[in-house]
Amino acid sequence: MRISAIIQARTGSTRLPGKVLKELPWNGGVTVLEQVVRRARKTRNIDTVIIATTTGENDDPIADIAARCGADLFRGSEDDVLERYYLAAREFGADVIVRVTSDCPCADPVVMDDAINVHIEKKAEYTSNTLDRTYPHGLDVEVISFAAMERAYNNATEQHDREHVTPYIYRTAPEGFKISRLYAPLGGNMGDIRITLDTAEDYALLCCVYDELYAVNEYFGLEEIRKLFGKKPHLKLINGGIRQKKMGMTLSEEYAEAETVLRLMGMGNVADRLAMGRPGEARRDG
Repeated sequence: MRISAIIQARTGSTRLPGKVLKELPWNGGVTVLEQVVRRARKTRNIDTVIIATTTGENDDPIADIAARCGADLFRGSEDDVLERYYLAAREFGADVIVRVTSDCPCADPVVMDDAINVHIEKKAEYTSNTLDRTYPHGLDVEVISFAAMERAYNNATEQHDREHVTPYIYRTAPEGFKISRLYAPLGGNMGDIRITLDTAEDYALLCCVYDELYAVNEYFGLEEIRKLFGKKPHLKLINGGIRQKKMGMTLSEEYAEAETVLRLMGMGNVADRLAMGRPGEARRDG
């Protein structure tokens, strides 16, 4: 059985362009993407690491990093990420795919191995630690059998199912798949910790985390993160105002999320007008 980590990466980003090319630690000469590759390679179960990027010229630097790291490279569609994953897995003969995103430079090799072990032990087709959030944002991992990904690729038709790889499996058609969940140990919920990279505030926090932990252990993980935020809870304030970007939303759900964000920013009048103008829904008086 061949287990491959596939890391999706591109330089385009709405909130922080070029984020995966930023260095961690600060001015340390190692990019965010390289840190993710290193961590995937540190696992016991993963056989190969594949970087899946787009065919666009703007993502040539991603290809350069893959060559520098010695990672396998696949280039495919920018918008149909499910297709990109499926074709990458097929090209490199993956039986099991470990999905890791390039904006998670604190990804824990132990957590990845735990997810793989649960996936195999339960003979699951899809295993995730994100369905019920107990791990910090940024330690996300999904494990998918190639057969399950192939069925998703052949059957998913909605745009949000194609853009985000796995929503077809766990949300659109979960009855067609054997799904397993992974929960954080230690008896605590750490879902309020955000150590993923979407904004400048996220990057500032990640630099602080790396400053605290990297010199002691380059592959610091869940336990070190838990202790750090327990000792210095004020770190959460750095990116506490950032709302986690939700994956695989329908158009109606995106409108609802936009309203929520606008209200959090104190733009209630705009939120009201947006609510009144949702397509396919009755306008509200007021």
